[in-house]
Amino acid sequence: MNVLLVNLGGLGLIALIVWYFWLSSSSAATAAVTAGGVQETRIIVKGGYSPDTIRVEAGRPVRLIFDRQEASPCSERVVLDAFGLSAELPTGNDVPIEFTPTEPGEYEFACQMGMLRGKVIVS
Repeated sequence: MNVLLVNLGGLGLIALIVWYFWLSSSSAATAAVTAGGVQETRIIVKGGYSPDTIRVEAGRPVRLIFDRQEASPCSERVVLDAFGLSAELPTGNDVPIEFTPTEPGEYEFACQMGMLRGKVIVS
């Protein structure tokens, strides 16, 4: 009986980890438009990206400002493969990443290990 309980507990923890890292998502934040017409969003990096989903419009410049508030080695770099961009994220500094999406779709960004994930939804 103990073996069954331990195995069920282990399976439950595995399911929780899979849900947390790959299946969960928060509500999308819409990027604010600055006076210069740039769609801008500040993203806090602390155990994940917050917000982890950003909505923007195609054909307008986007500026994602990453603010890393932790020392985890996983969050040292952010990568936006679809746009060929990546950046080092020093702790406590704002790091802007700018690009202009031309096609609607969903574009992921992640840490270099792929553990922290977010996406930009372009409409």
